[in-house]
Amino acid sequence: MTAREVKWGLMIVVIILLGYILPYTVLSNVTAWYGSFLLWTILAIAIIVINYFFTKNWGDSE
Repeated sequence: MTAREVKWGLMIVVIILLGYILPYTVLSNVTAWYGSFLLWTILAIAIIVINYFFTKNWGDSE
C-alpha cells in the first residue's frame, strides 16, 4: 500500500466512525429523524467522493 492509499483509507475509517459516534453524542438531543438522516447523507456523499479520488488512477502504474 502506498501512503496515498493509507491516507484515503484512514479518512474513510474516520467518516465511518463519525457516522456511529455523532448521532449518539452530539445529535442525541435532536428528536427529529432528519438530524441523523442529514448527517448520514453528508457522510455518504463524502465517502463517495473519497472513493472516487481513491480509485480514479487505479489502473495506472505508478
